[in-house]
Amino acid sequence: MDQNLAACVATAAALVAPGKGLLAADESLPSIEKRFAPVGIPSTEETRRTYRDLLFSTGGIQRFISGVIMFEETLGQHTSRDEAFPAFLARIGIVPGVKVDRGLIPLRPGSRETMTEGLDGLAKRLAGYREQGARFAKWRAALRIEGDRVPTRYAIDGNAFILARYASICQQAGIMPIVEPEVLRDGGHAIGESAEVTRATLEAVFDALYQAGVCLEGMLLKPNMITQGASAPGADDARAVAVATLDCLRRVVPPAVPGVVFLSGGQTPDAATRHLDEMHQSGTLPWSVSFSFARALQQEALTIWRGDAANVAPAQEAFLRRGRLVAAAARGVLAATT
Repeated sequence: MDQNLAACVATAAALVAPGKGLLAADESLPSIEKRFAPVGIPSTEETRRTYRDLLFSTGGIQRFISGVIMFEETLGQHTSRDEAFPAFLARIGIVPGVKVDRGLIPLRPGSRETMTEGLDGLAKRLAGYREQGARFAKWRAALRIEGDRVPTRYAIDGNAFILARYASICQQAGIMPIVEPEVLRDGGHAIGESAEVTRATLEAVFDALYQAGVCLEGMLLKPNMITQGASAPGADDARAVAVATLDCLRRVVPPAVPGVVFLSGGQTPDAATRHLDEMHQSGTLPWSVSFSFARALQQEALTIWRGDAANVAPAQEAFLRRGRLVAAAARGVLAATT
């Protein structure tokens, strides 16, 4: 195994350390503006830096967080004590990473289906990110469920190809890739529809990864949990979510993949935490199963902070509390923690 692949394998192993998971703090500029707006925070370079500093400097998060995914802007920013964020995170034992895709664009003119752009110049950008301290990357594809016609086979296969190409470029650069094919919760679909589309998506992704020669031991998978649509009637049943999700993964995800780190996908913090815990009640799993949450880890802290320096301490307490709960769920011992 060459040096770059060995680095990817080592990084993947570090990120799936038992009882730990990832903080996804990689919101794009439009996304962070949407998060800030409901609590009255203007989205400026300084408010974004201050918010990420609040999260990263919370004392003790390294007990629960193995890695942080940063937005490109954040990768180049500094703590309030003028230490580069990647260097600060590495110093406290957290692996720095970066979102490298350039966002979603329409798959075809007038289509609601999307593809992710950003492959052009990626190898050169990765070299720069590595110099800044990043040791892993993330790329998101998004697939929408709309009846029997969406997602189309073209959307599934096209996004799978792009994810595999991204992963291959990352491994050649010694940057461990997180592969994120998200089947969106938007809509009123049943859990069975979500399971069908997620399985088809993951089958296409792993077929593309094989064809691209990606080393499975040197990557992580970041999928959605299989739930009903967000506007479907009733609430998700935690046991049904766990059974559907694990059944899909066992059928498709090779044991060579060291870890599955779930996205929260717009679920409430409590629901995402509970669903993760329920998966660990199903016995031994062939991969490490943990989290790579954004809103489910951050939302309570953001609501308390509201951009007010006087609220930093209670916001950090809320963030630490949620981190402790999610880490407990990643070990299947949530009941003993609450």
